[in-house]
Amino acid sequence: MCFSLPNINKEGYLFIIVSFIITCIAFSISWGFGVTCLFPTLLCTYFFRDPARVVPNNKDLILSPADGVISQVEEVDYPLSAENGEKKRFTLVSIFLSVLNVHVNRIPISGTVKEMHYKKGKFVSAMSDRSSNENEKQVIAVEYEKGKEVIVEQIAGLIARRIVCNLIVSQNVKAGERFGIIRFGSRVNIYVPADIEIRVSKGQTVVGGETIIANLNKENVQEKLTFDVI
Repeated sequence: MCFSLPNINKEGYLFIIVSFIITCIAFSISWGFGVTCLFPTLLCTYFFRDPARVVPNNKDLILSPADGVISQVEEVDYPLSAENGEKKRFTLVSIFLSVLNVHVNRIPISGTVKEMHYKKGKFVSAMSDRSSNENEKQVIAVEYEKGKEVIVEQIAGLIARRIVCNLIVSQNVKAGERFGIIRFGSRVNIYVPADIEIRVSKGQTVVGGETIIANLNKENVQEKLTFDVI
């Protein structure tokens, strides 16, 4: 039987190494103490796992940016400052990530990073819809066509106080690519233009880089899909 270690996101290296060292010291003191310290080490390793995903290769698809459960689907105003005061409507799809979910975030659609804004805020529990408006967040707008964009928000939670985003403005990105991580329980929002049909619903479990949130092409293209492992 072949055993392979899980792929670990680099943001977890320090946490895992420190936990491992503490566990080794604990085992040198007593077996029971060592077993007690081993649990958080294994939990930390599990939290920072970064599995490959089978990503649909189709420019018309908007994919889930995170693993988790959809807690909210509703039509809202444009979440950024609209140019020329133009009022736009978007559909908000909010995804709650528990501490057991993969926390690596992925690009929802191929395009160019048009805007990025980091907003300071509170650390309300990510289980509450209030966290979308009140909590610290990183906002990323990806332009997939001229004047058309999808917006992603990485939102901190009660114990998730470190948002990592590896993008820069004007960077070209591909759907399904990793772009960051939020540590220890959080929420990720995705805003899609309101005239696009949403293909997920509240309470549904989604997988980052794999689950289709929406399709820019109103025709069903499921049979035309090819896939990339990323």
